[in-house]
Amino acid sequence: MSETRTHCPYCALQCAMTLTAHDAGPLGSAPAVTVAGASFPTSGGRLCRKGATAAQLLGERPDRLTAPLVRDHRDADLRETSWDEALDRVVSRITALQRRHGPDAIGVFGSGSLTNEKAYSLGKFARTALRTSRIDYNGRFCMASAARAATEVLGLDRGLPFPLTDLDAACTVLLLGSNVADTMPPFVQHLEKARGLGGLIVVDPRRSATAHLTDDGAGHHLAPAPGGDLPLLLSVAHVLLAESLVDEDYLSRRTTGLGAFRRSVGEWWPERAQAVSGVSAARIRWLARHLAAAARASKAGGDPVFILTGRGVEQHRDGTDTAKAAISLALLLGLPGTRHGGYGTITGQGNGQGGREMGQKADQLPGLRSITDPADRETVARRWGTTADALPGAGLPATQLLHTLGTDRGVKALLVHGANVVVSAPDVRHVERGLRALDLLVVCDVFLSETAAMADVVLPVLQWAEEDGTLTNLEGRILRRRRAVTGPAGARSELWILAELARRLDSPVPLAEEPEEVFAEIRRVTAGSRADYSGLDWERCADVAPYWPLTQTRGTEPSTELSTTGEPVIGTPRLFAERFGHADGRAHLGPITARPAQPASAHGLTLTTGRLMEHYQSGTQTRRVRELLAVHPEATVSVHPATAAERGLEDGARAELRSATGTLRARVVLDAGLRTDTVFMPFHFGGTGAANRLTAGLLDPLSQMPEFKSTPVDLHPVSAADDE
Repeated sequence: MSETRTHCPYCALQCAMTLTAHDAGPLGSAPAVTVAGASFPTSGGRLCRKGATAAQLLGERPDRLTAPLVRDHRDADLRETSWDEALDRVVSRITALQRRHGPDAIGVFGSGSLTNEKAYSLGKFARTALRTSRIDYNGRFCMASAARAATEVLGLDRGLPFPLTDLDAACTVLLLGSNVADTMPPFVQHLEKARGLGGLIVVDPRRSATAHLTDDGAGHHLAPAPGGDLPLLLSVAHVLLAESLVDEDYLSRRTTGLGAFRRSVGEWWPERAQAVSGVSAARIRWLARHLAAAARASKAGGDPVFILTGRGVEQHRDGTDTAKAAISLALLLGLPGTRHGGYGTITGQGNGQGGREMGQKADQLPGLRSITDPADRETVARRWGTTADALPGAGLPATQLLHTLGTDRGVKALLVHGANVVVSAPDVRHVERGLRALDLLVVCDVFLSETAAMADVVLPVLQWAEEDGTLTNLEGRILRRRRAVTGPAGARSELWILAELARRLDSPVPLAEEPEEVFAEIRRVTAGSRADYSGLDWERCADVAPYWPLTQTRGTEPSTELSTTGEPVIGTPRLFAERFGHADGRAHLGPITARPAQPASAHGLTLTTGRLMEHYQSGTQTRRVRELLAVHPEATVSVHPATAAERGLEDGARAELRSATGTLRARVVLDAGLRTDTVFMPFHFGGTGAANRLTAGLLDPLSQMPEFKSTPVDLHPVSAADDE
């Protein structure tokens, strides 16, 4: 029996756990692995249902991929083959396609679930071995708007620029568009003080499990219409400015652009915002005054105030502006960079933070460097042993990359790593057509996902507890995941796969195969960047989980900023205490304009999508865990009872939803916590139950984030005869 301390394979809370591998059972069966929560500040030793059952995905399973698969022709079934044949086939097709169409004929799609080492190597592989600009990742569907907003306003993108445990002392937490009670349950313990003081304010169009935390005087729930968050925030800012409730001294010392911002919110008086946001003028004024009073009390020696955003307010066509409005609201109150509170965004995917720092985005190089900045290009090229001229330019963001597959404007081949795009991407029918039109689709995965099932080549890879690596959690802490068990004999690390492909492609820039080697390279390449990892130590990461930036000059000695739990803190736990990330050291306010709302459907209903407690992302992992699937085995649509009665829908019956892009059928769940003009679907299911059959791929022009949370739909019952 052996014990290994590591971290959960799911969300960015990255709860600590201990994996115990027991001796092999009869007939040489794989060792049984059990999971227990371990002490860690973000999780307090707790695990959610997903984390507690994560070990069921380890070892030899009937559905585990253990050998490469290839398809001999378009209509053939996948068959097992050797690694040499599979890799030779990939290399020969890539070479032929690039010879015919140029380097950008090949695309690469990454993931926020990859370790830092894999995400870094994937970006390096694309730009040096493939020489393609066509790389992006599924974080474009998750964190792009928040990242763009933080970069524009604060000058630096780190989800929480303070330790999560700082929330433990908060008197007021404004939580916008995040259902943490379901998506990361251990997070809720950090809201207990705010709840005890009646200071938890949840903004969500449905009365989610998190909204229910405000019951019995623990706080307040505001239910704007889908897409109404931006007018709501602009109107709250209007009230703060009109009633002189802002921190003028802080604004004059630490920000620029207040005048332009003030003018842009001048038209959002509460009565006007009420008609657009769905929140009453009285509640808007109450929220502004409550936040201002709490911020003043904090500066007089009281408890801090925090504003947090999640995907519910960000996955919109105006998601960047909404996140900017939330940050601007925190600045008006004088919170960011102080001990009186602040702003943060709650990262979703396990390595959503590190994944967007390592260079797998269309416009980024490692260390949050820009691929269009000559100095950044020169620095990275030199450290990679190549020239800036040899690096490609910016590529296509994820939705455009996927929606142009197989066309004259798109790639002819796509390599997918850690993503299931025919479930997670908007307008999945369009994506499916594009995948079928490709000359080559290669998928690296642990299981045969819906995307892998369409591939020409499937490469079986190791998973979270079968290899070493680092991840960066929602606070910017770099964590070590350690190998606890041995993976199937036929599976390989993606680091080995990328290095082997680069070698077979005669790349002039070699790739390292071992996680510790890649980690050392990350330290060198990110040195001097905004996301500086140069002062990190591979072994210390396993013990202290330091915060970036951590430079060579500010090494691994404990910071004077000590944790509220008394643990030693390494690195930079709290950003912006002295200056913001812009060259002038100030936060940059600016004008924010709300766009007109989408036209309502013929039935006046809007679909919003989200997560369930039992499932994660596209469900490739959690739908394979028996206990989790039993709780929620199929796609459902939640409908207010009054809406259901009006349309002849019954609880448990089947209904059909139609949008401009597709149709699907799902089982009805009555939910009195929804607005009557809103229906809700989880996005974890594939096939005919994929919620993204309905979403259209409308994009935020700044972040290229798709519109997932506000899709006009029609809804009607399906008879048993029609459903056969």
